[in-house]
Amino acid sequence: MRVHVTYAGGTIGMVESVRGLVPGADVRTWLSEVAALAGLENSSIGFSQIEPPIDSSSAGPDQWRSLVENLTAHRDRADGFVVLHGTDTMAYATSALSFALASFGKPVVFTGSQLPARSAGSDAFSNMAGALSAVLSGRAEGVSLFFGRHLFRGNRVIKRSTWDFEGFESPCAAPLACAGAPWEWAGVDAVCSGWPDPLPFRRCDIAVVDIVPGISVARLETVLDPLPEAVLVRAYGVGNAPVGEPGFSEPFERLFASGVPIVICSQCAQASVALGRYEASTAFPREGAVGARDMTFEAAYAKAAFLLSQGFRGREFLRWMERSIAGELG
Repeated sequence: MRVHVTYAGGTIGMVESVRGLVPGADVRTWLSEVAALAGLENSSIGFSQIEPPIDSSSAGPDQWRSLVENLTAHRDRADGFVVLHGTDTMAYATSALSFALASFGKPVVFTGSQLPARSAGSDAFSNMAGALSAVLSGRAEGVSLFFGRHLFRGNRVIKRSTWDFEGFESPCAAPLACAGAPWEWAGVDAVCSGWPDPLPFRRCDIAVVDIVPGISVARLETVLDPLPEAVLVRAYGVGNAPVGEPGFSEPFERLFASGVPIVICSQCAQASVALGRYEASTAFPREGAVGARDMTFEAAYAKAAFLLSQGFRGREFLRWMERSIAGELG
């Protein structure tokens, strides 16, 4: 089986400097050592690097587009892919690529590490070996993320810790597999519509509003001016907000009147947004907003960027937010 590894950056390939950790390790040589130690020397493993490799805190739609282009360029030369990526925004990247590669037809497994690959006690080797094992198993599908001992669906995962070697979790969906002797596979089915020939990601103007106790209407007005292309609201619980606050609904009504779609997410990691369940959710216009259901915030943001990049606006955008493209909805 042919595997292609793409290095995008992140802690796994960093070295110490006077400015702190920066990209600079010889990842290709390290990868060949991992493959040999993991008994994978008989497998055909290709390698490429996104230039320049970066800390994932600097990643965004431009890098998502580069990753899609890289994987597409190597599609016919490999049976599966591993992407090495920084952990800070990996859940955004795996979500974004799950939509862009929904019809790719070959497994793509992301991984990274909490410590540089050459550091004593690093988790880099086990994560790399696990990602390769997931691809070589022939059971991985779509875009997934391997970290610690678990393989997760890429658009159902969040980063839970900056130091724990089990740094990611999937709060609303079971892991796809747990590494062990042997691996345990869940065989989780997901509804996926796919997306042939997607347009490339572009940088979109998506406003994110965090509802907090005491937030003022004036602050809302400032966040939403000028009008963005879409708005993601991180509300309480199942989609609640301070509906009793005088004038609170007015900025959202103006968004609706201007055709700006509104997506209501939950601040809870484990939640399913249900607009209308409480009176407190009537702060948002009934026709101009949809709930993210059990999508992670990272998946909702990446999906909004994907849909805007495809040219969708208004009600058409909202209809697609409620439809599963790559298994992002439970």
